[in-house]
Amino acid sequence: MNIAGKPYRTIWAEGTGVCIIDQRALPHAFVIERLTRWEEAATAIRDMRVRGAGLIGATAGWGMALAARQAAASGDPGLLTTAAAGLNATRPTAVNLAWATRRVLAACLELRDPGERAARAEQEARRIADEDADMCRRIGEHGLPLIERIHAANPGRPVRILTHCNAGWLAFVDYGSATAPIYAAHDRGIPLEVWVDETRPRNQGASLTAWELGNHGVPHTVIVDNAGGHLMQNGQVDLVITGADRVTRCGDAANKIGTYLKALAASDNHLPFYVALPSSTFDWNMRDGLREIPIEQRDASEVHSISGWDGSRVTTVRLTPEHSPAANYGFDVTPARLIRGLITERGVCPASEEGVLSLFPEHATTTDRCRPQSP
Repeated sequence: MNIAGKPYRTIWAEGTGVCIIDQRALPHAFVIERLTRWEEAATAIRDMRVRGAGLIGATAGWGMALAARQAAASGDPGLLTTAAAGLNATRPTAVNLAWATRRVLAACLELRDPGERAARAEQEARRIADEDADMCRRIGEHGLPLIERIHAANPGRPVRILTHCNAGWLAFVDYGSATAPIYAAHDRGIPLEVWVDETRPRNQGASLTAWELGNHGVPHTVIVDNAGGHLMQNGQVDLVITGADRVTRCGDAANKIGTYLKALAASDNHLPFYVALPSSTFDWNMRDGLREIPIEQRDASEVHSISGWDGSRVTTVRLTPEHSPAANYGFDVTPARLIRGLITERGVCPASEEGVLSLFPEHATTTDRCRPQSP
């Protein structure tokens, strides 16, 4: 992604540290923060300075690399497992996090020399980030034909796409998942209009997706979360694409709260609803998303208050009565039956165990099959 003409990834190594973009400051300021300890990486994930499935995984990978460097300096051989546990505890829903920490541990724990461990951990963290960017690029290639077909059938107007939350470049290392086909179509010259849900309570759509699309020159309009159904009913949406934080081997998808309602509205209006994800977001051990996927409950302050730009600075104001309690569920689960297809780096497949395994046959290791879902 280019910002003011300069290419950026969302995370990169610099000297003995790792740089991230503090997403809490966007869209009003572009702030780069440098991390030098695994504890700082954990804080960045927990406080949503970085967020999104792929970027959480990449940050966890780099956090493990920082931990390996700290362990080499301190002589504490148990620091890596301590760091893995600490990082894994920050955000429970995104499966990429634990996947990344396990991967770095597996790569370097076999080595006895602390310096070699640190070098191997950094190498694996780089691989995780590079692979994430490449997988998202390929998601764009495989999702592009979906948009091309709609454009071919309606050549006189833009293709109208609705998305929810931020599953873009800022949620991954580059390109994004749900936005990767959008960027690919825009770069191909296909006229687009993207409806951007504001995505309460953190407003990642209004703050992050809109900022991204604007920087890339993609036409878009920010809408309140509850406007999506109205637009679908009135023929203003051709396609819905969202990302995901965890997808079961049977195709159930956990994503930002409100995604399930968009899928219901799309189904009622006979519109295609797709979920875009790299394979690192699959949880191959889970089959029933509603029963098994942990749903993060975040601090009630995110519901009670809202932050915005008052013309000179970012300020926070309270929305709710002082003594009214608030519940803040971070995610919901969209059942596979409501999902037209999954867009992955290997292609597009039905949201079913058979569909997923047709692209990822190496995970067909069990006879315990998914149960059919009720319509």
